[in-house]
Amino acid sequence: PSVPRHTNRLINEKSPYLLQHAHNPVDWYPWGQEAFDKAKIENKLIFLSVGYSTCHWCHVMEEESFKNKEIGEIMNEHFVCIKVDREERPDVDKVYMTFVQATSGGGGWPMSVWLTPDLKPFAGGTYFPPEDGVHRVGFRTVLLRIAEQWKENKDALLESSQRILEALRHTSEIRVQGQESPPPPKEVMDTCFQQLSRSYDEDYGGFSKSPKFPTPVNLNFLFTYWSLHQTTPEGARALQMALHTLKMMAHGGIHDHIGQGFHRYSTDQHWHVPHFEKMLYDQGQLAATYSRAFQISGDEFFADVVRDILLYVSRDLSDQVGGFYSAEDADSYPTTTSREKREGAFCVWAAEELRALLPDPVEGATEGTTLGDVFMHHYGVEEAGNVDPMKDPHQELKGKNVLIARCSPGLTAARFGLEPGRLSALLQECRQRLSSARAQRPRPHLDTKMLAAWNGLMISGFAQAGAALAEQGYVSRAAQAAAFLRTHLFNPDSGRLLRSCYRGKDNSVEQRRVAVPIQGFLEDYVFVIQALFDLYEASLEQGWLEWALHLQHMQDKLFWDPKGSAYFSTEAGDPSLLLRLKDDQDGAEPTPNSVTVTNLLRAACYSGHMDWVEKAGKILAAFSERLRKIPITLPEMVRATAVFHHTLKQVIICGDPQGEDTKEMLHCVRSVFSPNKVLMVADGDCAGFLYRQLPFLSSLERKDGKATAYICSNFTCSLPVTSVQELHGMLRP
Repeated sequence: PSVPRHTNRLINEKSPYLLQHAHNPVDWYPWGQEAFDKAKIENKLIFLSVGYSTCHWCHVMEEESFKNKEIGEIMNEHFVCIKVDREERPDVDKVYMTFVQATSGGGGWPMSVWLTPDLKPFAGGTYFPPEDGVHRVGFRTVLLRIAEQWKENKDALLESSQRILEALRHTSEIRVQGQESPPPPKEVMDTCFQQLSRSYDEDYGGFSKSPKFPTPVNLNFLFTYWSLHQTTPEGARALQMALHTLKMMAHGGIHDHIGQGFHRYSTDQHWHVPHFEKMLYDQGQLAATYSRAFQISGDEFFADVVRDILLYVSRDLSDQVGGFYSAEDADSYPTTTSREKREGAFCVWAAEELRALLPDPVEGATEGTTLGDVFMHHYGVEEAGNVDPMKDPHQELKGKNVLIARCSPGLTAARFGLEPGRLSALLQECRQRLSSARAQRPRPHLDTKMLAAWNGLMISGFAQAGAALAEQGYVSRAAQAAAFLRTHLFNPDSGRLLRSCYRGKDNSVEQRRVAVPIQGFLEDYVFVIQALFDLYEASLEQGWLEWALHLQHMQDKLFWDPKGSAYFSTEAGDPSLLLRLKDDQDGAEPTPNSVTVTNLLRAACYSGHMDWVEKAGKILAAFSERLRKIPITLPEMVRATAVFHHTLKQVIICGDPQGEDTKEMLHCVRSVFSPNKVLMVADGDCAGFLYRQLPFLSSLERKDGKATAYICSNFTCSLPVTSVQELHGMLRP
């Protein structure tokens, strides 16, 4: 590599995204006091650019504008330029994205916002092309116009920014109105189901035409709705919608059939051509959702998809010390000699390439059939490529194929005169060959930042899969990651979580070089607490439970809104954040207030602290209007509304955790999908953490010396059960 011509302050950062911009001719600053002071002293506007390292359009804007020397000079002359990694600083991203969405009707990344020296936004957008076009004004023009406005109409801009800020404060406030109570669960559940049902794609699954996102929150809601309406047509439809969507996704090109795992979203209705980056948060949530599909259906297809996801994460997104990396990029070099990256280059195939890799004749098949014939037929490969040009605006995928399972195994087997079992083995051999060939290609960029929140989601994925599939190795991997969090993303002196850490040299784990570590946000606490509850239920290690309850107390202290109820996304006291917000939409990830309702109910069951149940009710009351009118925006909170009103069952098993009778009962509990239960084992250790939290456990005994189950509600327990069959029946909602 040549010696870079420019180096700016971002060279001292740890974020892979910020480091990508360290050699731009732009005089970038990280978000912080040095940049704020410069803007005030020099009376300059701030240009804020927010993105993330695997963002395709962020790369495009960098290539076109931020690497352009002339545009860099305009930026440096007129603005203090700040770069933010939205994954490191979701707080900063959320404040200014709220502004961009409110003023432009849309949002996305890269996000481009212009601020006054006191950080108030007055203009913004997303991606800008470098020069003026027929339909869009260019970035150079926007920069010069805004600089001129600041010079000529400074007072008007300042006044406008103040008005905008006041309007945002007013419109973004979420609080309990008067004596508002949690909304009625039946009404909210039914409305959410009807809204999802109307937007459902009957042919291909999912809940829009295009683009299509996995949205596990919708599928998890449908599973809960089914469990409460199993004997009704609506319940049957809810289950069919969820399972069909999961099958179509797994067959589609959004699923990496060669390298495992799922891409971020599909650009088309058919789950075929994806946006190729792979995000940790998707893998974690989808592993949990496919595990639930297996619990409900018993179909090994779903269990195989779970194993596929966890293989990908274990191999490609795992740090040697135990944490999980954030993402893999969509763009990569097609060959080792290529000068330009292309989206999807690592994942797509030309037909002749496949024929060359799979030339072997297939014994017992129709005469003249090769492995390539079978594989290409099954995965929809076409000689001229199978990507619709309308979904490939930059012609990056021309002549290439995105693999999609076009036929059922039975149809493909029949087409070539093969036994279905033989076909499965042949396709597996083909996939292994292609995997070896793909390993010779340049890999996409790997974002080795490790985030507490996303690690929490992935720990839940491993823990829930381990419990549902009875795979102890997955539970051990979850425990290894939780230990990583406790070592590297938790400060035992303050009792607080940190947001992020980074892979350093020689596989070490490092913190930021030039600034204090970023403290954890609400989402970090919520997703880690959820993970620790899931990990306790899968491993029965009470230390995870104890840490979860400690973190819940800390979350209450840092983020609870005592006036309006619910939790703020950020803690108080940061003068650079103009708004303290509460997220109000479940998206690619569920909003923290949605997940924390169930966390609080679980925490109360494990501790006896009933004030946590009261807090859960206050959150639902604060969001009551939105839950009644447009519950489809908060499916995870709607699901939690049902859990709140139906009361969690405490499933308590008295027995030796190593005894076969106890293991049989545990397997029974873990194999059943029951969204309103918590599991605990009373092993007779009266000095243990659970017994200290819940003294009533000491009154529960084994019956006839056998492992015995009790189903308790509000700490009032059923008659003892020693039969696995009887326990299975009691677990059904």
